[in-house]
Amino acid sequence: MFSSKPVLICVVGATGIGKTALAIKLAQAFSTEIISADSRQFFKEMSIGTAVPSKEELKAAPHHFIQNISIFEEYSVGDFERDTISFLKDFFKRKNIAVMVGGSGLYVDAVVKGLDNFPEIPSGIREQLNLELIENSIEALQNELKIADPSYFEKVDIHNPHRLVRALEICRGTGKPYSSFLKKENTARDFETIFIGLTAARQLIYDRINTRVDQMIEAGLIDEAKSLFPHKEKNALQTVGYREIFEYFEGNISIEEAISEIKKNTRRFAKRQNTWFKKNEAVNWFDFDGDPSTIINFIKAKNAL
Repeated sequence: MFSSKPVLICVVGATGIGKTALAIKLAQAFSTEIISADSRQFFKEMSIGTAVPSKEELKAAPHHFIQNISIFEEYSVGDFERDTISFLKDFFKRKNIAVMVGGSGLYVDAVVKGLDNFPEIPSGIREQLNLELIENSIEALQNELKIADPSYFEKVDIHNPHRLVRALEICRGTGKPYSSFLKKENTARDFETIFIGLTAARQLIYDRINTRVDQMIEAGLIDEAKSLFPHKEKNALQTVGYREIFEYFEGNISIEEAISEIKKNTRRFAKRQNTWFKKNEAVNWFDFDGDPSTIINFIKAKNAL
């Protein structure tokens, strides 16, 4: 049914749009397994705030790279690329098709296209940026990046200090935009890739996000965040859903304001995800509530001999 080259199906789209449910349907249809490319779901200490698949979902199809490391471990996109390519090399000896799902565009692209090559930058620049982050504010770094590299500013998660510092150290160290070093040619891979994107009207996505945040609160997100609060400086915790509740714990905002901020920042994150994936012309877009059999048949037709 499929070409001689293995196939990696990448399910992408905004947060909360139903990527996990579709990935499970595809894994079941093609008798295969799922790779998570959601950088928030790697960490075993984080569950509710990262929308880790439920026990039922994890049983419905084998998943990999879900809660496989600790927040106390350093784990980069480069590590994920290396581990996933190694996994696929072995996996494709047994199966001819795999499913990768996630809204972390950088991590998806690292596996499919390879990582970009950046010049070596003196460590002092990063140290200075981290100092400025502490002494000033994240807004100062956001404003600098907006001026130094407006293109990358539009698609990066500007609320993630690690990403801001990384981009700005390249800008400062080279005098050139971070985006100018992004790979123009893809790394050759031993598999074919089919991108499946899920889409919906913006307001519908936002409504789903608001509902999902309410469900997270009901499921115990505040208690989960409380257990992680002593480690709030860890890079893994510099993310939407935890940052805002930490602000509440520190007495800077009320719990109602924290929940409102989570919803607002998640909506902003979803907008940036859509911006990232919409620029990928290889994505085949389908309505989020369409019949999965349509997508399954599309994949079969695309790869039939």
